Amino acid sequence: MTLHITGDDAADRLLTDDPLALLIGMLLDQQVAMETAFAGPLKIAERAGTLDAAALATFDPDAFAELFTATPAVHRYPGSMAGRVQALCRTVDEEWGGDAAAIWKRDDPDGATVLKRLKALPGFGEQKARIFLALLGKQYGFTGAGWREAAGSYGEEGSFRSVADITSPESLTKVREYKREMKAQAKAAKSSSGGGGV
Repeated sequence: MTLHITGDDAADRLLTDDPLALLIGMLLDQQVAMETAFAGPLKIAERAGTLDAAALATFDPDAFAELFTATPAVHRYPGSMAGRVQALCRTVDEEWGGDAAAIWKRDDPDGATVLKRLKALPGFGEQKARIFLALLGKQYGFTGAGWREAAGSYGEEGSFRSVADITSPESLTKVREYKREMKAQAKAAKSSSGGGGV
């Protein structure tokens, strides 16, 4: 199993080999391109010299934010996202013994349990948790009962809705098109519902 999300072999290898890297990539996946978000963990690992949850959680916050700001930046909102990554690492360290994979492996959980665990993480709302669960099920070997149902529409087979469906440059293009379409629909719905009297 090898993930192909960023188009960068080293970044994709880290996501494949290190569950915490994958979790951090998902956390960063907002208001930046997917490839930028998921390439973030490699930049963090190279600049911090580690991708250990405890080490990142206790990193000096100002110095950690600096790592995010260096060019190329890890995220367009380096300060707030650095804080969120540290909060996530703190939770992984304190509640999951520093092992991000324990979130979906400990006590052989079903899909609904993993979804609940993901939603309890800092920075993971309902949608992000469902997308990550779909990614675990579709590409990361998670086979917990009912994961597709728990992931909602993101768990559908043959869909191209999210990072969970990216396995090649072609699928990346399809996911981009889907996201663009959803944005356009949302924009159209907003303008039609908010229209004043003509």
